[in-house]
Amino acid sequence: MSAKGSVGSRIIEQVGGIENITNLTHCATRLRFELRDSSVVNDEAVDALPEVMGVVRQDAQRYQVIVGGAVNHLYVEMTREFPQLGKGGADTDPDAMRELKAELQGRGPRGKFAWVNWFFEFLADSFRPVLGAMLGASIFITIMALLATLKVIPAWNAPGVTLDSSLSFVNLAWQAVFVFLPLMVAYNATKKVGADPWVGFSIMAVMMLPAFTQLAGADAKLPTVVQVFGLPLTIFNYSSQVFPPLLMALLLGPLYAFLRKVIPSNLQVIFVPFLSMLVMIPVTAIVLAPLGVYAGSGIGNLFVTVNDFSPLIFSVLVGALYPFLVITGTAWSVVPIMFLNISTLGYDFIQGPMGAWNFGCFGVTAGVLLIAARRKNAQMEQVAGGALTAGLLGGISEPSLYGVHLRFAKRTIPAILAGSITGAFIMGLGGGVTTNAFLFTSLLTIPAFNNIPLYALGISVAFIVSMLTIATLGYEGPNTGIFGRKSKDTGDQALETARSGRHTADAELQELRAPANGTIIALSEVPDPVFAGGTLGDGFAVDPQDGRFVAPVSGKVVTVFPTGHAYGIRTDDGVDVLLHIGMDTVKLKGEGFTTHVAKGDQVTAGDLLCDVDLNVIKAAGYSTVTPVVITTKKAVEGLSIITGPAEAGTTTAGRYTLTAPVAV
Repeated sequence: MSAKGSVGSRIIEQVGGIENITNLTHCATRLRFELRDSSVVNDEAVDALPEVMGVVRQDAQRYQVIVGGAVNHLYVEMTREFPQLGKGGADTDPDAMRELKAELQGRGPRGKFAWVNWFFEFLADSFRPVLGAMLGASIFITIMALLATLKVIPAWNAPGVTLDSSLSFVNLAWQAVFVFLPLMVAYNATKKVGADPWVGFSIMAVMMLPAFTQLAGADAKLPTVVQVFGLPLTIFNYSSQVFPPLLMALLLGPLYAFLRKVIPSNLQVIFVPFLSMLVMIPVTAIVLAPLGVYAGSGIGNLFVTVNDFSPLIFSVLVGALYPFLVITGTAWSVVPIMFLNISTLGYDFIQGPMGAWNFGCFGVTAGVLLIAARRKNAQMEQVAGGALTAGLLGGISEPSLYGVHLRFAKRTIPAILAGSITGAFIMGLGGGVTTNAFLFTSLLTIPAFNNIPLYALGISVAFIVSMLTIATLGYEGPNTGIFGRKSKDTGDQALETARSGRHTADAELQELRAPANGTIIALSEVPDPVFAGGTLGDGFAVDPQDGRFVAPVSGKVVTVFPTGHAYGIRTDDGVDVLLHIGMDTVKLKGEGFTTHVAKGDQVTAGDLLCDVDLNVIKAAGYSTVTPVVITTKKAVEGLSIITGPAEAGTTTAGRYTLTAPVAV
């Protein structure tokens, strides 16, 4: 693909091409790839694209590219240009429950306790697709709140206030999202567990029907219990309730997988949905939905107890802990509590101090932007500027978090905490801040919070403290803030230092050894455009004559692909070297590969990495040519390759010079 192609085609090229993508979805700011082989992806090459704000590696297959608020438009354009991408997100996934079962038994790709990761992903994927609708609804709420504050309209959310038909209609614009949120969550959660999402939607829809609450009688006060087929059925108003659909989906997934297993394939289209609904509608209505309400109430009451005891302690706890929930991806576990508070109390008290985290986050981004502008770092200016805009106007922290903060976490996270805790402390000192709706904490939603002056003061202090902290201390290292020396970025300084002859030890030639017996060839001769074009980095390749593969450098094994076909080694100088055995060999799923090292092992150049049956590769029609690539491009220069016959672990296949040691 040409570098002058569309944004989507350039991203696809950098993640290994269309054939390397098994699925593509997106959330509020990120393209979420599922790849056959993520080891071929060069993070620096992806990140260098002007439209990309950052990248996130989740595991061996899942890879995220942060592009900001334009993600939906970009996703649509990519699926139009490459229609096969849209086929990966089928509504029902027969492998989803097998994957979950493997995770629960500790055999999944993410380790022994991977079920915890899966559960938090389940929560996140149940809400992510609804983010756009919730963001739109929150703006309607903000407009109503602002007009009420300015006395243009009556207090739109006050008890007993009657609005005219026009204002009531505007209210419907946001109420539709939150009243029917259980149906949206049911659809997404059911899809996540591999069942037909419309079946999950239909099961939850039974409890959302007006006729369901009418089972209690016209004048009955909810909740109340009625008898259905001799069983007690608790009637609730399930509007805005999110725990019931989550519990329903967790049981529907295994049931759906079981029915598909036992029912003949030619009958599944009729009887799998029917039997699923036959079982799950009464089970959900009688057991799971009420259980979800009571369980959610119990968790919510714990939060209420702490907040009632001391709004100050609660606010500081939120300000101190919420950043880590966001970073670890577990913040979605709090979202159901917010909805529950609004449903049962009429207001939520978590989002106020949570706003201190958001604005502390945005403050650090603003500080990084100031430093980048002073030092004329155009790429960081673009990343930080886009992230700051998305944050202040949309309340979305992901571009800041993944595009800026996690790159320099040792300095940015303490700066975020300084502002977040200080801002939350101020809110708690003033008695706490509440809101009557679920919101994205941005500049636009300030009017929707109760006690606007206190909330505005808290988030302003959070923003300023975090911004000044990072702007003063710098984000790359000592003396790199706006009051430090004005210079080029650290990498450019190190490169000039190495070239000028200082730190001469760093300028010594480093060697790459042959990873196998055979013939060393130029990287351009590799029968794969990604490797041959140098997309992943510079290097060489070996045409092996036997299946014994050894380490080309000494260092720490940082990557061992589950199929045994690819290995990453990081030298003591921080140079990352990728060994990729054969082309398309990931499709063999480990057949013919015997691995002798594990992630975290220390190896010396020449140590055995794996044994490979080359005949298996050839029989499958794949090339055995094996590239060795330095993926940390900026860390080296002057790579020279020595082609010709080679002996594994002994022959020098290439030499390079360090530009500067990379932080390990």
